[in-house]
Amino acid sequence: MSRIGWLDCASGASGDMLLGALVAAGVPLDVLTRAVDAVAPEKIRLRPENVVRNGLAATLVHVEGTDSTHHRTWADVRTLLDDADLPEPVRRSAHATFERLAQAEARVHNTTPEAIHFHEVGALDAIADVVGVCAGLAHLGLDRLVVSPVAVGSGFVRAAHGRLPVPVPAVVELLAAAGAPSYAGEIDGTPVGELCTPTGAALLVTHAATYGPQPPMRVAAQGFGAGTRETPGRGNAVRLLVGEPAPEVWTPGSAGPPSPGESTQLVVESNVDDLDPRVWPAVLARLLDAGAADAWLTPILMKKGRPAHTLAVLVDPDRYDAVCEVVFTQTPAIGVRSHTVRKRPLEREFRTLELPGGTVRLKVATYAGKVVNAQPEYDDVLALAERTGRPVKAVLAQAAAAAQQHL
Repeated sequence: MSRIGWLDCASGASGDMLLGALVAAGVPLDVLTRAVDAVAPEKIRLRPENVVRNGLAATLVHVEGTDSTHHRTWADVRTLLDDADLPEPVRRSAHATFERLAQAEARVHNTTPEAIHFHEVGALDAIADVVGVCAGLAHLGLDRLVVSPVAVGSGFVRAAHGRLPVPVPAVVELLAAAGAPSYAGEIDGTPVGELCTPTGAALLVTHAATYGPQPPMRVAAQGFGAGTRETPGRGNAVRLLVGEPAPEVWTPGSAGPPSPGESTQLVVESNVDDLDPRVWPAVLARLLDAGAADAWLTPILMKKGRPAHTLAVLVDPDRYDAVCEVVFTQTPAIGVRSHTVRKRPLEREFRTLELPGGTVRLKVATYAGKVVNAQPEYDDVLALAERTGRPVKAVLAQAAAAAQQHL
């Protein structure tokens, strides 16, 4: 069963807030602790506390025993991760998170990632935050994580490099590089300080499949992860929803609630005018292999009279990312658009047609218990024609005639 998650970052995000949200949503603390213990060079304790933020019950995870002031480079952190006894998915996501941090800091300070001394980011509490969150998300086994637009804060904050504007430059770099939407999140125009930390931003962009409002889903668990500050007028917490994609979506005023057997799918499209036409069959095959229910091309005429094709893919929401990967890696497309459609398939079954020289499968579709369509499978017709040396048109005509007996 597919599982999706949604992170509501209306109050920003930090490593400890994300840890708290995971624990509150049902991830066992031992899952996080084992991963942190495997990496941390010194003893670290994760201690959850039930707190209230602006009237909301939330979980605050204290990361204790992290007074070390050792400044670690990206190479130091990478070695800790490589040497740790971690599940490979956790190691990979932790690697990716710290690499993004190093690249962002390098751009901010006009140097290379290898030359970066992480300061706060390389301290033990941040290592615990990153590894713990990566382990918690891996434990949930999400097929897709959606992240809301991120409230980043405003004003100024004191850091290792002195007084910095909020959002701090590393947060801006991280979110900008990933194309993640963000906003200040001020209350009545009053600066609110730092809401999103570099560690929080790096974790978000590493794990987010996409950004936006809560996707259609059946929620199974909800968790609020608290920040350390009490902010008047704001529940200083990040919220995590976990559930399964909703196969049926109905909005009042639409065509009506889905009928039994109907489902909601996505049509993903892109206009392409610069691909060698000989490549298209391979692209369509790759899309079907990636889980698309169907894929097709429509000839169009673009601006300046350029001939092109619209590539369209019909896909379940949980295969959206896999389809996008094929489109972006196998074609010159630099973007896609998508919209939701309702799909109502007929009930169908395969039967067998006995023909001279072999058999052909027959796809039979029924409506209200009555057979309304019966079509021979063309690939079977072609194979039988090749096997018997007969013309394809003759075998197809014979198969079509035999199919009439099933109507």
